[in-house]
Amino acid sequence: MNKTRVLLNTCLLSLLTVLAGCANGRGQSLPYDSWYLNFFSPDYMEAWVETSEVVDIKNRGFSNVLGGVVSSGYPRALSKGIPTEFKGNPKGWPKKPGGGGGKHVIGADLPRVIYVNWQSLVEPQTYEVYIEITEEMRQIMLKPEKAYCNLDGKWITDYRRFLTIGLAPGGIAKVWAQSPCLIPIEVTRVVGKVDPRGPYLGRSGGRYRPLSDISKAYVEKFGVPYGSW
Repeated sequence: MNKTRVLLNTCLLSLLTVLAGCANGRGQSLPYDSWYLNFFSPDYMEAWVETSEVVDIKNRGFSNVLGGVVSSGYPRALSKGIPTEFKGNPKGWPKKPGGGGGKHVIGADLPRVIYVNWQSLVEPQTYEVYIEITEEMRQIMLKPEKAYCNLDGKWITDYRRFLTIGLAPGGIAKVWAQSPCLIPIEVTRVVGKVDPRGPYLGRSGGRYRPLSDISKAYVEKFGVPYGSW
């Protein structure tokens, strides 16, 4: 077991009193209330996050931060039937990565390690990855920049306090630091490992969450673009 995993597991198994202290926001050194974590996957490359965990720079553990359906451009939420034309393109990453259904990591300082366990539904396969956030990455999150924000039509001082993680087949996890009003900056790319426990942390007898008919049809026609992420 590597040092990163030992650190993460130690923090996440801390006494409840310690975890309660983590969540109250005391001792933060951030210029904003909280940072934000969210996930997305390439078009049609559907994924499901089992769990995500965080260890901050004060070695405090935050368990079950975010999980569930991972957002993607296609298939659309209300799509029905197999389209005659597939408009999405899963190859590569978008210039401005998006995410949906994220969560503010309340009470945490800047992250040191982020752990993600997820199902890649098109393969299907279960992966886990430890993403080490370096000091250089944290400085990007702390750097204030002037930006014209289209959201309210004003010049503001903003921070890249959103960490957006793209999850792709093959266990690929790519991370950007961004905000609604600043250009995203790619900060790292990590290749995860297969989790031998399988889906649902080994509690489903090997049964995966079902892939949508649209994504299944896309993969049957075009395949999975390994190597493009």
